[in-house]
Amino acid sequence: MSPQPLIVLLTDFGTSDTFVGVMKGVIASICTEARVIDLTHAISAQNVREAAFHLDRSLPYFPEGTIFVCVVDPGVGTARKPLCVEAGPYRFVAPDNGLLTPVFDRYPVLRCHLLANTAYHLPSPSATFHGRDIFSPAAAHLAAGIAVENLGPAVAASECARIEMFRNIALENRAGWKGEVVSIDRFGNVITSFSASMLATAASWMVTAGSASDIAVVTTYGDVESGCPLAYIGSSGMLEIALRNGHAGRELHIGQETPVYLHEAGQRPDRDS
Repeated sequence: MSPQPLIVLLTDFGTSDTFVGVMKGVIASICTEARVIDLTHAISAQNVREAAFHLDRSLPYFPEGTIFVCVVDPGVGTARKPLCVEAGPYRFVAPDNGLLTPVFDRYPVLRCHLLANTAYHLPSPSATFHGRDIFSPAAAHLAAGIAVENLGPAVAASECARIEMFRNIALENRAGWKGEVVSIDRFGNVITSFSASMLATAASWMVTAGSASDIAVVTTYGDVESGCPLAYIGSSGMLEIALRNGHAGRELHIGQETPVYLHEAGQRPDRDS
């Protein structure tokens, strides 16, 4: 017996509107056997890098054959290409805007096809809702057994858009880096662009961001008192900033555009650098 096809949705649509529900309705209309999982619909609006990050960190936890529908698409309706990518044990439908950068990095041998065959679109696609009219139908037809090559012509992976995933700049004193906020979760924990491996080069690290300076890097929330800030390696393998029993993003004035500094203890960074 063939396994039940699995489709995973990743969008910035939120859940207060009908967008996600309609996408699920389209999938169910085409492939009644498909199981649909919501990875998240809380990606910051139009934040392609955040979507790429969460896709990358989630992939290992899904079974072979999973089809990912990734719709964070600020270029919807423009000349940007809609893609289907077959990579490793997975298939992905997404706009060609860099969201699939981690997929290209993980799987150098892959197949890319344009979603150009209108037989696998809804009739008269909207210029603003390709998640419903192009990406969801493509995923449902894949789940129903349609081969990737039937969706449209092949395109070279080298022609597909890529983005810089993490922007970390060495500080002038070479005692750390200036980085960025990748994501802020619903608890207010701030995921930064610093990976765990970066902390191996010195014995003692501090983090400075927003209104907080010299936040110590510890193991977990219980290592500090309630109301105190902390930094730690989160489940994603990236350095995070939190406020125990509080919302670090809001209370420490850290947003998506806030620079973050990882620096050796005693080497407070120049925030203008």
